[in-house]
Amino acid sequence: MATTIDFKFALEQVPEVLKGVPVTLTIAIVAMVLGLVFGLLIALCRIYKVPVLNQLSIVYISFIRGTPLVVQLYVFFYGVPVLFDFLNHHFGLNLNADEVPTMIYALIAYTINTAAYEAEIFRASINAVNAGQMEAAYSVGMTTAQGLYRIVLPQAFVVAFPNLGNTFIGLIKATSLAFAVKVVEILAITRIIANNGYKFLEMYLVASIIYWIICWVCEVIFAKLEKKMSRYEKRMDLKTTA
Repeated sequence: MATTIDFKFALEQVPEVLKGVPVTLTIAIVAMVLGLVFGLLIALCRIYKVPVLNQLSIVYISFIRGTPLVVQLYVFFYGVPVLFDFLNHHFGLNLNADEVPTMIYALIAYTINTAAYEAEIFRASINAVNAGQMEAAYSVGMTTAQGLYRIVLPQAFVVAFPNLGNTFIGLIKATSLAFAVKVVEILAITRIIANNGYKFLEMYLVASIIYWIICWVCEVIFAKLEKKMSRYEKRMDLKTTA
């Protein structure tokens, strides 16, 4: 067993590991954006207690938050072929699970997982907005949709932004589980090189530093955006109290 760290080997492998960064960022960004859309819709279903959808949303959020992400990845990876076989057999379709890129399984699983957490963030943020805001919207002839779009949601987004930023950073780190469904991202490349060269410590140090740098850059970006958001929030408070 080696007793020293082979820094030369580690540095030489950095360019190869960096090839997984675009895949990692693609999963995180797509899941975050789609999660925002679905999460907001789910939050509105819960807030306005839409029949059936409200109950389904509660079960969905409870299930997603109560099961490990890696299990959800496996469910989609092994469940989609079973679903395709069922559809082919009963509806005469010609779906082939082997033609579906593994990246699609990861994007679906991460989106569904992220949407559950973002739904709760949005629900808490919308409830945090003064109820009088919507009443004021009704008083000037706005519909519920107009009041939400023009008044409530902009304020709720400001409140939710710090938590959304934390969710995105957590999502970047969670993409390391995508190798479980054969997606070649940062950790997958790291494991391949480590297994081939028996340099496990060196490679995992390289991966950890790359993840840390990505998350640090995101933290800086979100901190700057949060400052701008806080200025907007102060302006909104002044308008409200005026």
